[in-house]
Amino acid sequence: MENYLLHSTIFEFVSNFVFFYPLAMTHIWLVGALLYYYKWERNTPEMIKLSTYPAISILLPCHNEGDNIRETVGWLLKQEYPSFDILAINDGSKDNTGPLLDELARHHPKLRVVHLAENQGKAMGLSMGALLSANEYLICIDGDAILDVHACTWMMSHFQYAHVGAVTGNPRIRNRSTLLGRIQVGEFSSIVGIIKRAQRVYGKIFSVSGVVVAFRKTALAEVDYWTTDMVTEDVDITWKLQRAGWEVRFEPNAKCWILMPETIKGLWKQRLRWAQGGAEVFLRNLNIFGHWKQRHMWLVFIELGMSLIWVYTTVALILASLLFMLINPGISLRPWPLILSSQNTFFILIVTSLAQFAFGFYLDSRYEKQLWKIYPWIIWYPFLYWIMISCATFVGFPKALLKRKGERATWVSPDRGFKP
Repeated sequence: MENYLLHSTIFEFVSNFVFFYPLAMTHIWLVGALLYYYKWERNTPEMIKLSTYPAISILLPCHNEGDNIRETVGWLLKQEYPSFDILAINDGSKDNTGPLLDELARHHPKLRVVHLAENQGKAMGLSMGALLSANEYLICIDGDAILDVHACTWMMSHFQYAHVGAVTGNPRIRNRSTLLGRIQVGEFSSIVGIIKRAQRVYGKIFSVSGVVVAFRKTALAEVDYWTTDMVTEDVDITWKLQRAGWEVRFEPNAKCWILMPETIKGLWKQRLRWAQGGAEVFLRNLNIFGHWKQRHMWLVFIELGMSLIWVYTTVALILASLLFMLINPGISLRPWPLILSSQNTFFILIVTSLAQFAFGFYLDSRYEKQLWKIYPWIIWYPFLYWIMISCATFVGFPKALLKRKGERATWVSPDRGFKP
């Protein structure tokens, strides 16, 4: 009898954790994003002027970007910033990226090109670019993205504070002709944007957006630049900078239009890489509790660990339920024991999700006027993305655990969807 009660209590605790942990985190993110809005975003002007405009170098690491590089460079040259140069790092491309960059450089003195003979990976490309750049401030952008003409000014406005080491921009989805594309528009507004705002309020950001981010070179040099064996170099550099005491900020006005996967296969590969990268950072920073001076990172580390625990607990609960039905085919499985009834729990989850989506769309509608047209499509997010992200995390953690330290993370050309 005691064993039965113990097992029943454990099962009840696990069930409630699986259902209510995401709900609790959603409310935490919403409160944080609301505080960010009232503190920093509500009264932001449409444009700003800086007292000084330090020279910047725009780093453009690219691999097999022949279809996009001309458009990307063209928009970089339109930057409304008085003093900048562009350094493109062609990382062992097998297509016509190299010749196109050389042609563009002949016509535009602001553009310099560095060719790497072999695929060394984005982290190596960025490190090489940083070392070869002439300026203290760096703007890093992917080779298939379009940078808003005012983005550099907005990101540079934060570097007047000496403790700021990096500023991450606001990625916006370009391709939205399919259901997957439209869902990702909603995801970046109502999930990614809200979480970055909240993390800025609570102290530490989990990751800069690798597609658009500004750095202080002094900060990069202090942490020995990017780590070449990490699958997600953007997450890793964020943690390295913050562990070293540098502040990382989010600037929603620094818009950058990006291409995202619009096939299930492409999306799965992307999310698996992200999940593996997050797990690698988790494993690489397990010693964080041994450093009292880095206690400012404990909460974000605990949240990452709890997310991993939630995924594996959810999978274990589902497998246990399926196993029960296989062993006892004649017995109907009782609903998972929850604090509230299953109907009320699902109702609260749905209402909270819709409220989060609406709030995220409200915040980002000032940066993208037609954003509300996507709102009806976002209802598919929980059904598709939660399942995929959970599966990616479930698979990605063992991949990170078994990966050999020092193994170079090289470029793999992603699915970039259907361009508009």
